[in-house]
Amino acid sequence: MTAKTVLIVDDEAPIREMIAMALEMADYRVLEADNAQTAHAMVVDHQPDLLLLDWMMPGTSGIELARRLKRDETTAELPIIMLTAKGEEDNKIQGLEAGADDYITKPFSPRELVARLKAVLRRATPHGVEEAVEVDGLRLDPVSHRVSADGQELGVGPTEYRLLQFFMTHQERAYTRSQLLDQVWGGNVYVEERTVDVHIRRLRKALGERHQHLVQTVRGTGYRFSAKG
Repeated sequence: MTAKTVLIVDDEAPIREMIAMALEMADYRVLEADNAQTAHAMVVDHQPDLLLLDWMMPGTSGIELARRLKRDETTAELPIIMLTAKGEEDNKIQGLEAGADDYITKPFSPRELVARLKAVLRRATPHGVEEAVEVDGLRLDPVSHRVSADGQELGVGPTEYRLLQFFMTHQERAYTRSQLLDQVWGGNVYVEERTVDVHIRRLRKALGERHQHLVQTVRGTGYRFSAKG
């Protein structure tokens, strides 16, 4: 199996070297950048499998780069782990809502970093269903990573896509917010339950009036995907 490529973006060389050593020992291919501009060019040129991104850097910050990558459809699916000394709850939420898949606060152990990285890569390349799923004209194709409604492609963000894929392959069952966090975001990721509501709203908006009713609110429990009323 071809080694996964990880791009480390941090302006502190000793930190990059420490991370690079840990990743190379775990059989990852490593690229390095010391600023956001160089990192963006390397993402385009080398198409890494994952980005380890420092929050605080001179010039363009890591969170600004994350937002830029998530806005561009060619890089929107790139998994991102934020590395930062910022440990406050609001910073974590801000980083995750900018598109980060996980969040690690410095200082961290190389073993923890590798374990979290493996978990994010597993979620980014899920095993299982590769067949397209269709419900009432709403079609999700895991191979092309596209969602369409009655033949028209929909603009669905990466988190909303994962949420919809989970719902469409687990229909007619109510899930709590906590269960959705475990299944869609992963159990080791720090995300508040209210973040689920934010992404549910975004998903319904993306689905439009014709299909938003499929994502149903179950009072006192959470959410359910159902073609039934």
